Amino acid sequence: MRLDKWLWCVRLYKTRTLATAAIRGGHVKLAGWAAKTAHEVKVGDVVVAWVGDLTRTVKVLNSPPARVAAPLVSQYLEDLTPPPGAKRPPGALWAGVGQRPKGKGRPTKRERRQIGEWMG
Repeated sequence: MRLDKWLWCVRLYKTRTLATAAIRGGHVKLAGWAAKTAHEVKVGDVVVAWVGDLTRTVKVLNSPPARVAAPLVSQYLEDLTPPPGAKRPPGALWAGVGQRPKGKGRPTKRERRQIGEWMG
């Protein structure tokens, strides 16, 4: 089964298009190497995929015939992802710092002063 289709079938990505874009963007590695969308997934392969802010590491156990229901996903992959908090993704400490909510507009004079004090 193709890698992009497998990622979609086991629900690592919501759509096959997102799975393809992640592979092409270099966010999916197969056995430590950058993978291609049409690469054939075999039993025993280890796939590392960045899904949002989380890096998921999974081992291929089987190829599903089609997209499977969420409770059945464990039959097709073994989750090797370390527990959260064990290792933060790079930049997680600074995520969201200095960002304003969308639609909030420009900072006021008071907010600019506070930002300036905070930044040094």
